Amino acid sequence: MGKTAFVTGGSRGIGRAIVRELAAAGYAVGINYLQSEKQAEELAAEIREQGGRALAVRADVADREAVTAAIRAVEGAFGPADLLVNNAGIAQNDLFQDTPEELWRRMFAVHADGAFHTIQAVLPHMLHEKAGCIVNISSIWGLRGASCEVAYAASKAAVIGLTRSLAMELAPSHIRVNCIAPGVIHTDMVKELGEETVASLIDQTPAGRLGTPEDIAKAVAFLAKDDADFITGQVLTVDGGFIL
Repeated sequence: MGKTAFVTGGSRGIGRAIVRELAAAGYAVGINYLQSEKQAEELAAEIREQGGRALAVRADVADREAVTAAIRAVEGAFGPADLLVNNAGIAQNDLFQDTPEELWRRMFAVHADGAFHTIQAVLPHMLHEKAGCIVNISSIWGLRGASCEVAYAASKAAVIGLTRSLAMELAPSHIRVNCIAPGVIHTDMVKELGEETVASLIDQTPAGRLGTPEDIAKAVAFLAKDDADFITGQVLTVDGGFIL
């Protein structure tokens, strides 16, 4: 049946580019979304029109039962997941002392708990087959920290810790676990910062430009290839040199 990928937060931005890249590489793709149903369904239709296989499935990754049901639906359509990409994420921008407890918990529920839920859902088959690939999307802020984004940075750092520890645990089973830490990527979220802020971010990036969703998608596709068979437990920064 070919290989199957499940991508969380796959309807927009970075996730959308990842879905397209994996579909072009021959994967049948499960496109997880929470609110952007129209975009997810349009993307699935686009892939099918090009001869690929795709299914849009709604689930809040923070909800174990919902995300497990979504993964099972994709497995029923295309077979068990060979590749899991944990991309779903939410943003935050406020002072630490003003951060509500609900927002703090939601950050960890989506970024850390979400990865916990999806990985536990796909892992039994991967362990049985002694094969599989997991790519978690963190952030450069999870590596270096970020003022006014403490909850976001802390939860993304948790994703890095999960990646490295799980890679050690699963390496004997030939299951690879890696992480990508994007820099400033030209998405709708960044556009909302305004032209002046965007210009400043470009000035701070040695490569002289913002990243694109496709930059991240290509990194995911590389880590998923057999060519990357000896790479596990790594955090690949795709940031144009931003945190050098």
